Amino acid sequence: MVKEVITVDKGADIKEAIRLMEKHSIRHLPVVEGDRFLGLVTEGDLRQLLIPAMLEEIKVKDVMITEPITVTPQTDIETAAKLIYKYKIGGLPVVENNKLVGILTTTDILRAFIEIMGILTAGSRLDVVIGDSPAAFKEVYNIISSHNGRIVSLGILPNQDETIYSFRLEKCSLEPIVKALGERGYKIISSFP
Repeated sequence: MVKEVITVDKGADIKEAIRLMEKHSIRHLPVVEGDRFLGLVTEGDLRQLLIPAMLEEIKVKDVMITEPITVTPQTDIETAAKLIYKYKIGGLPVVENNKLVGILTTTDILRAFIEIMGILTAGSRLDVVIGDSPAAFKEVYNIISSHNGRIVSLGILPNQDETIYSFRLEKCSLEPIVKALGERGYKIISSFP
């Protein structure tokens, strides 16, 4: 989460809020009164009010989302990602005891998943159908390890007919691993050196 959050006072007019968003290249602006979190305004909502705001003064408090979906600092990243996906929102204020302590955006969540999956590091990928047996998983792991493959992350991709295990490995030669897995009867869906 971003801990140094740009905020707007509830008494500000929407033109000021839009200027803040443009200046800081943000799309979500928490509304506060002192250090108390009151709500949220989004760039999309404010842009729709720009023309009416030219005719009359519209305050942030009049248009803010008064009960936005929020999380706490203890909320895990998976739960936050599910909330963003379920409600089709771009960010979540992080609130503790009615005080804003941060904001978590889709970009923050994407960054976390990229780090967890090791996507930005040079590596290899191997997609294999293993089956449901724990012994089969252990065998595949041992085959990968015995051919100097080091697993960085593992993704499970449910498919209609079979579950595909996507192994992200440190950069290595996949040919001997693919050959050994094939000899043991495992179906290789794809491999990327």
